[in-house]
Amino acid sequence: MKGNIETIEELRTQIGTEVLSKKRLDRLEIIRELTLQQEAMYKNRENKCDNRIVSLRQPHIRPIVRGKAGKRYEFGQKLALSVVNGYTFIERQSFDNFNEGITLIESVERYKALHGCYPEVVQADQIYRNRDNLAYCKKHGIRLSGPKLGRPGKDADRDRKLEYRDRCERNIIEGRNGMSKRRFGLDLIMAYLPETAATEAALQVLCMNVRIRFLWWLFLAGRFFLVPT
Repeated sequence: MKGNIETIEELRTQIGTEVLSKKRLDRLEIIRELTLQQEAMYKNRENKCDNRIVSLRQPHIRPIVRGKAGKRYEFGQKLALSVVNGYTFIERQSFDNFNEGITLIESVERYKALHGCYPEVVQADQIYRNRDNLAYCKKHGIRLSGPKLGRPGKDADRDRKLEYRDRCERNIIEGRNGMSKRRFGLDLIMAYLPETAATEAALQVLCMNVRIRFLWWLFLAGRFFLVPT
């Protein structure tokens, strides 16, 4: 492939770049970058590199290690979601892999900008309980769900009950993840460009919010306004 790229470069020098369309020039740049990545991994005897290209058609796609049974890697967008007052929000959206724990502080600050105050409690997964997040929540008087650090105190039983309740209430975000994929096709996005794919994912989350609130309104209407015969 390297020899072919050198031959194409010689022809471009002789003929000029105007003979190729912008789409073909972009594809040529992607192939050149892919060749450099493969050559570097071969020389360094490595199987990974930064911003690794796995698709010529969609060079922004990255392999994301998931470690699930029968599906070690996933390809596509990675979303960090939150649920506030029944509504689902996209906190971070990226085609690159990222640690969800780094999104907590910016999510809480976004909540404060929207509601004018900090939340009383953040019910999050264990990955969010890093040193920076714990210090930040303590500074602003926010209770971050999970076991307290150190040895159990006098209120150990109450803390365990509170931790259990937090885990149960936090299941709503796991349910939204599954609902967005099974019912709204969040795992079936086939858009070509990264901008359109990101927009499609955001619209699907919007539709999920609208549907959930509509069903909740129907429940309240049936509960308070319908008289059984």
